[in-house]
Amino acid sequence: MSGFSDTLKALSCSTPYYSSMASLTSRLEHSVTPDALRSYLAEFISTFIFVFATVGSVMSSRKMVPDAAIDPSSLIVNAIANAFSLAVAVYISANISGGHVNPAVTFGMAVGGHISVPVAIFYWISQLIASVMACLLLKVTTVSQHVPTHGIPQEMTGFGASVLEGVMTFALVYTVYAAGDPRRGPLGAIGPLAIGFVSGANVLASGPFTGGSMNPATSFGSALVGGSFKNHAVYWVGPLIGSALASILYDNVVFPVQVPAIADRVGA
Repeated sequence: MSGFSDTLKALSCSTPYYSSMASLTSRLEHSVTPDALRSYLAEFISTFIFVFATVGSVMSSRKMVPDAAIDPSSLIVNAIANAFSLAVAVYISANISGGHVNPAVTFGMAVGGHISVPVAIFYWISQLIASVMACLLLKVTTVSQHVPTHGIPQEMTGFGASVLEGVMTFALVYTVYAAGDPRRGPLGAIGPLAIGFVSGANVLASGPFTGGSMNPATSFGSALVGGSFKNHAVYWVGPLIGSALASILYDNVVFPVQVPAIADRVGA
């Protein structure tokens, strides 16, 4: 593989085609390094913990309260579980993989150029598998309990639900960017808490309407194990668009990377 890479690098000086091939090969090699593999494992573990807690909290609410779907206390419990589990999941993986725990966050980071496309694809695979495994474990261990899936009320349109999910995911990903920005200082414990808090607040705001997913992996895992993909596109289209907008807005408008002026560079 190294010999092939060296050949491509030599040819890249002469033709744009071989230059792009060399760049692609370099990115693929970067996506299978030991550090990259550790980051995929970290994403798997953190996403598993998050999905297990959030989906499990809904199942517990429905077990204890038959009418949990219309009980306000169940919404509060689910929001708290979402906030706490996401804060923990981000904290334990932030220094390894960035603590994405969400394909929408990964997509936003890829749009912003913070991770390569091959790495983002492996992140997605890790997150989706972790979600499915967490939901399968809940289904097997609880025996008779049905794994809940995200859905929208009959009076609500798919477009409206997508917009709602997009706005919430925009807030989530924007917070992720702000919390993890090295220009604001070290991440510490406040960053994951801020991310968890905005996620919990969004669940309170949208629980009765879309379930407050903001996470395609959670929706996919519960839909696959629960056996219902009705309106499933809502939980991909909205979050991915919202995350892309948050990435572009934060990096290019609100808090762009400061490029030194020509005079400053000459003086340096």
